[in-house]
Formats: sequence, structure tokens, C-alpha cells
Amino acid sequence: MRFVVALGGNALIKHGEKGSYSQQLRNAEATAKQIASLARKHRVVLTHGNGPQVGDLLLDEPDMPLHVLVAQSQGEIGYLLQDVLGDNRVKAATIVTRVEVSKRDPAFRRPTKPIGPFYKRKPTKFRSIEDAGRGYRRVVPSPNPLYIHESDAILSLMSKGIVPIACGGGGIPVSNGSGLNAVIDKDLAAELLARTVKAKRLVILTDVPCVYANYGTDIQEPVDYLSVKDARRWLRAGAFAEGSMKPKVEAAARFAEHGGKTIICALNDLTKALKGKAGTVIE
Repeated sequence: MRFVVALGGNALIKHGEKGSYSQQLRNAEATAKQIASLARKHRVVLTHGNGPQVGDLLLDEPDMPLHVLVAQSQGEIGYLLQDVLGDNRVKAATIVTRVEVSKRDPAFRRPTKPIGPFYKRKPTKFRSIEDAGRGYRRVVPSPNPLYIHESDAILSLMSKGIVPIACGGGGIPVSNGSGLNAVIDKDLAAELLARTVKAKRLVILTDVPCVYANYGTDIQEPVDYLSVKDARRWLRAGAFAEGSMKPKVEAAARFAEHGGKTIICALNDLTKALKGKAGTVIE
């Protein structure tokens, strides 16, 4: 069976951490054995988010185009993941991946993707939103992914038993060969990746144990199963936060509409979730 496993950028940098290499390495090592075990039995493609990392890069290099910083984060995080998988005797290779988007995507007029650190007070130098009750974060455009330019390379590595690490940070956003200043949501890119490689399962690893409807409110509710119909109903009702759980559920609904099954769970719960003992299933 073919799996796409997507790690959230916030899963590698946990709340309260500065995001040092040693911290990210420790967090990656916590799930590497589970991913390696899966990869020894099935064909696996690995992808990852980059929200905290690319935001930090933007603070350090404010004059650098955002699409270039996405490429930098692909290399940085891909190297880390290759390292921990190699320690578990699994061959992996990072592909610097471009993903086509439209310049006319409405996301360029309404940024929703949180990146970088959390701020206690609302910043005045850039657009920001309150994110998951943890503070304010910068938001940037997050256009819809259309197709993956390096799909042939990804499939070639899979055929050789190598785990491709692809579409990191949602992929480098390009339109007709030109990079754009945006960060594609990694969950929507992961869903496109899953369909591209004809995966049967999409696994989204994050920093919460399952999907919560109305997270951070008095009516917060854990959800262990959603049909496509229910997922669409909850999405229309605004039960999931923009740039956080909403794109995860949207990605899962899209994948289910193409016959796939999605599991959303905590970074350390992969093995249990695959056995139906943790996380949220959407199909």
C-alpha cells in the first residue's frame, strides 16, 4: 500500500521551544522509528510543514523572496528527516519540489497562512492573526496547489524503495516558471501529493492528539471519526481554525472524495493511529 505521511512544522517545533536544531532533531527522532517501521512494509512518501521555520528565516532575511526561503526550509528540514530515517536504516532523499499555483488565486488578496513565532501582542509591522489561543502570528498568502512539477522524480524514487521527502512546506509556489511570495498549505499539498502518487492513505501528524471542533472555546469537542458529509458540514459551520485545523480537514475531505482515507493524529501516535487506537479518521 502507498502512504503519504505529512509532518506539521509545529510538530517539529513544540509550543514554547525556540526551534533549535537539537530540539527539532529530538522531536523528529520521536516519530522516526514509527515512520521507518511503516516504510519497511509499504511505499511511503514523506512531506512536512515549515510554518515556524520559514517565518524565522523571513525575520533573519527580510529582503529574501519568500519562495526562496521555502526552498531553504525544504533543504533544512529534509536533511533532518533524512538523518533520522537513516539512523533507522531507511533510505530517504529530499527533492526540492516546485508546486504550480495561480497568480489569480484569491489567497493573494486574503492571506491566511500563519508563519513564524508567536507574539503576545498584535504586531503592527505586518498582517497577523490570533492562532490557536497561543498568540499572534504573521500571515502570508496560501494559494491552492494545482500540480507538482517533480512528480516523475518522486515516483522514480518510490519505485527504487527510497522514501522521497517532497513538497516540503507545501512546495515552492511557482506560476509559469516564476516563484511567488507565498507559502502553500502543506496539508493541501500533501493531499495533492497523495493523489499524484496514487496513495491509499494520507496521514497528517500534528501537535494535538486528534481533530477538535471549535478548538480553544467553551464548546471544544474532540472528534474521532468524520464522514465526508460531516466534514463538509463542520467546515461550512466554521468549526475549524483558518491556517490550522481547517486545511487539515479540507485536505482530508478532498482526499476522501477521491476514494482515500485520512488519519490525523499526534506526532508520537502514528503506530496507534494506524491500528485505529488514536487520532481522527476521515473517509
